[in-house]
Formats: sequence, C-alpha cells, structure tokens
Amino acid sequence: MWVGGVEDWREKGQNCGMVAKRISYRGKVQGVGFRYSVRQIAEGFTISGHATNQPDGTVEVFLQGDREEVEGMEKEIGVSHLAGFIREANGKEVESVPGLKGFQIQ
Repeated sequence: MWVGGVEDWREKGQNCGMVAKRISYRGKVQGVGFRYSVRQIAEGFTISGHATNQPDGTVEVFLQGDREEVEGMEKEIGVSHLAGFIREANGKEVESVPGLKGFQIQ
C-alpha cells in the first residue's frame, strides 16, 4: 500500500522508527579504552546513549535513535578494532529514555 507516495512499512512488517537497545560486551573490554572508542564511533551516527563499565567486567552500551542508526552503530562496533577485545555480545531492545541527548561515558 502506498501512503502519500511513501510505501507503508507496516504493511511489509518492517520495524522502522526510534528504538533503544542495551548491549552487553564481554571479553577484555575494561581498561583498554573500549568505552572511549565506542564514543568515537558514536560520533559517526545520529544516536544518543552511554557506555558503562559493569562490576562483572562487562561494558554495557545503551543506544537510542533511529533503528537504522542503532543497528549501524552496533555493526560498526563489531567490525572495528574493538572486535579483537570482544568475546561475546548480547543485545536486546529496551524501553527508550525520553530526553536523552548525546553519547556519554559513565
């Protein structure tokens, strides 16, 4: 179905729009500049969020924005120089945070 000259994504079952995702990275991800590198990667995307060291040795990355931007950044982390530090990555969609701006290291 076409709506105003734009194909209606709902009819195709595509998930477009804003999303939030929490990704836990396990491996040698603390003490190696992982969070700072994630912030640098974030500068190439229109997203907001944060990267946080966790007590269990993981780094948690929260990303929020347009689905394509969030998925693009997640993929970029996985193919960047950071890939050598990552043993496992687990992500899931979560509730968005209204008013969140920029990307922070926590």
